[in-house]
Amino acid sequence: MKKFSIFALSAALVVAAAVLLSEAPTAEAVTCSPLQMSSCLPAISGGTPPSSQCCTKLNEQKPCLCGYLKDPNLRQYVNSPNARKVAAKCGVPYPNCS
Repeated sequence: MKKFSIFALSAALVVAAAVLLSEAPTAEAVTCSPLQMSSCLPAISGGTPPSSQCCTKLNEQKPCLCGYLKDPNLRQYVNSPNARKVAAKCGVPYPNCS
């Protein structure tokens, strides 16, 4: 009887640990690279609708947008009216950087 209790307790602990670990949020690191948004260049420079790849990359790079706005070499592209339109069409809120 004692062996069964230890086995049952061990099994319950393993199941509980598996449930807790499977529901734990994982944070993925984002590599900020404006080159990853090259698929957005036609939409930003030419005003064409953004591709699905552009929207995917824009969503991935969302944490980097304030850094791009602070970069004098990138600001003109990220802060342009077309860039704002692309962000809106992709459902990415335009960043409010301080």
